[in-house]
Amino acid sequence: MVNLSKNIESNSLYELYKTLELPVDLFELTEGFTIFNLNEIGFSLPYSSSSFRPNFFSFLLVKNGQGKYSIDEYSFDVAPNSVYFTNPSNFRTFSWTEINDVLLITFDETFLKKYIGRDVYTEFPFLLTEIVRPKVVSDSFFQELKYITSLIHKTYKGKSIAKYNIIGHFLAILLFKIKEHIWIDYNPIYEGNRSSTIVISFKRMLEQHYRDISSGRVETVFRVQDYAEAQHLHPNYLSSVIKNKTGKSIAIWIADKTLSEAKALLQNPEIPIKEISYKLGFSESAHFSTFFKKHEGISPVQYRKSSVL
Repeated sequence: MVNLSKNIESNSLYELYKTLELPVDLFELTEGFTIFNLNEIGFSLPYSSSSFRPNFFSFLLVKNGQGKYSIDEYSFDVAPNSVYFTNPSNFRTFSWTEINDVLLITFDETFLKKYIGRDVYTEFPFLLTEIVRPKVVSDSFFQELKYITSLIHKTYKGKSIAKYNIIGHFLAILLFKIKEHIWIDYNPIYEGNRSSTIVISFKRMLEQHYRDISSGRVETVFRVQDYAEAQHLHPNYLSSVIKNKTGKSIAIWIADKTLSEAKALLQNPEIPIKEISYKLGFSESAHFSTFFKKHEGISPVQYRKSSVL
């Protein structure tokens, strides 16, 4: 049995389900993307999960089902004809009392940037939001989403050598549709209270800074002090807000972003690993290799070879 008092950290849905002792036979592990109808998983209902923190994004399309998601002090009922979105953030739980037609899509940041584009957060700023209530949508709009996701699902189960390129295009269409109908006027800077604004500003600055590093516009990796000064805050206060609101320290946020950027850069065989090391603030390629291997279990050279096959 899973220890319900344990907080679980997971980098993928596969990793989460395995820890929760749920079936994982249907998973395709080539890329950081999954799509399932939850009735395929075989939940024993009613089901309640342990507390977990995902390092991936997810969309839940509930045509026919009943459940509940909780994030921090917030708890949301998930009902028929609802769309629910979550991103890498705080610890949460989920429970189900009925699952008939519930589609779950998950993807990580590396997948987004590889198959949709490196400016994905500029095009879809709602991906950075913290707490999102499930949205009950019209039946006609839900059917539009169902059609797009059925194409994604069919492609995911297929054998096309270009399957993830195709999925990336369909996922972009899905994000545009959701943005147009749900978050057309969304601006993360105005979201929530002061603490939420701090978190959103930090995330946006982190994303923009690493984009500037990758493009060569800047050459110096920011310290915590730099992120704090940009918001006119004491570094200790910023660190406390980020840790308390997201469950992750600034050091982990920066390490995760460094790893994500490293993986994206390594997919371009024309950029020398020594140059990638320098771009990401490592004084020596050996330091970069040690960092990468610590987090991924393989060296940058091995990762590059596997990603360009």
